[in-house]
Amino acid sequence: MTHTIHIVGGGLAGSEAAWQVAEAGHHAVIHEMRPVRRTEAHHGEGLAELVCSNSFRSDDANGNAVGLLHQEMRSLGSLIMRAADAHQVPAGGALAVDREGFSAAVTATLEQHPNVTVVREEVAGLPPEEWGPCIVATGPLTAPDLAEGICALTGAESLAFFDAIAPIVHRESIDMDVAWFQSRYDKPGPGGTGADYLNCPMDREQYDAFIAALIGGEKIGFKQWEGTPYFDGCLPIEVMAERGPETLRHGPMKPVGLTNPRAPDRKPCAIVQLRQDNALGTLYNMVGFQTKLTYSEQVRIFRTIPGLQNAEFARLGGLHRNTYLDSPRLLDATLRLKARPALRFAGQITGCEGYVESAAVGLMAGRFAVAEAASAPLAPLPQTTALGALIAHITGGHVSAEEGSGPRSFQPMNVNFGLFPPLERMPRGEAGRRLRGPEKAALKKRALTDRARDDLAAWMAGGQPVQAAAE
Repeated sequence: MTHTIHIVGGGLAGSEAAWQVAEAGHHAVIHEMRPVRRTEAHHGEGLAELVCSNSFRSDDANGNAVGLLHQEMRSLGSLIMRAADAHQVPAGGALAVDREGFSAAVTATLEQHPNVTVVREEVAGLPPEEWGPCIVATGPLTAPDLAEGICALTGAESLAFFDAIAPIVHRESIDMDVAWFQSRYDKPGPGGTGADYLNCPMDREQYDAFIAALIGGEKIGFKQWEGTPYFDGCLPIEVMAERGPETLRHGPMKPVGLTNPRAPDRKPCAIVQLRQDNALGTLYNMVGFQTKLTYSEQVRIFRTIPGLQNAEFARLGGLHRNTYLDSPRLLDATLRLKARPALRFAGQITGCEGYVESAAVGLMAGRFAVAEAASAPLAPLPQTTALGALIAHITGGHVSAEEGSGPRSFQPMNVNFGLFPPLERMPRGEAGRRLRGPEKAALKKRALTDRARDDLAAWMAGGQPVQAAAE
């Protein structure tokens, strides 16, 4: 029997969930409020629009948890990863995409699928019960009426944090007598050459003046949101600067792994990197430069960076409010709302962080919904996999280190090896030699990723994916 499953939200999570439902032979109805209602961060009307960076981060499936997640999603037929691979732009060791081409590809694929219907409307409040199975994938910009409906149903207030957007610069306005192309440690990555970033060097005097300008610059006010914590993985650059004058030199402006070809014997104090943002190579975004500075201050301060003195900005940085559920308390192991099991949640509203993680949770929400419709529940995902570790974090939270076995403390998080169960046996070198330092870390990551691949293959061989029977 074919079932209809509604998906509220056409971002990365909603798009991936709809694809999984449709490919399994069921009917997916995507309710996307744009362009009927705009958001603070979106600019277009396409599905799966990337509103912040254009990077899906590392594509290293052997040494990085998000790279492993990429691989797992590809093995499960992810539409998001297929579109990302088809529209990649050079980005060193990262997988970055042409954001417009990527969104257009996802939109066209879903609109042309015979099992998908896209409805452009705002869902005010909770989805109607007569819809039956529904996946809420409204992201971090959930409409107020829906957010209030969730709170009324669960009796819990949504938590919130701020997410800042980095500026984008026109390539032709960057001074190439100052900047140079190079990836950190000359690492090529997918679709890259080892010279994929533009680098702008600063000496100590320039760096100190830049830090002072960041701290003293005029910021956007948000009195109604005072007290909301930032997500540490996406801190505004001026907030990082306020944490100490050397913070940025050990963060997005670190000078390691890069050599200025015009002064190879002179080590810069700090380096600002810009990453290609579109397939034409005409736009570059400022890596790690999320900001809540006012527009005029951004132009003034960022033009003090050597190489950007004449910079023309295609988009300046911005700030928007993200909301997420207390998922460990509100959701079950298959992402269903305990207070109303017909509703599943996916994407950033569940408390995951990042494009890939959002899409991954959408992928599993779609598969959970398909399995339930077919009355053939999925076996639990092994937590040793990246997908399993991510779902376990969302639905189980984590125990705070300070309290040991005390109450759980749930915060948004990117996928990382800290979410994986420890290895039963630490890897050793030749003849059982105990490893230390970088060698130990590299082999440990390889052991974790090898285990994950084996366990995911076994999970898939056990009857996954579930396919709907013909009506």
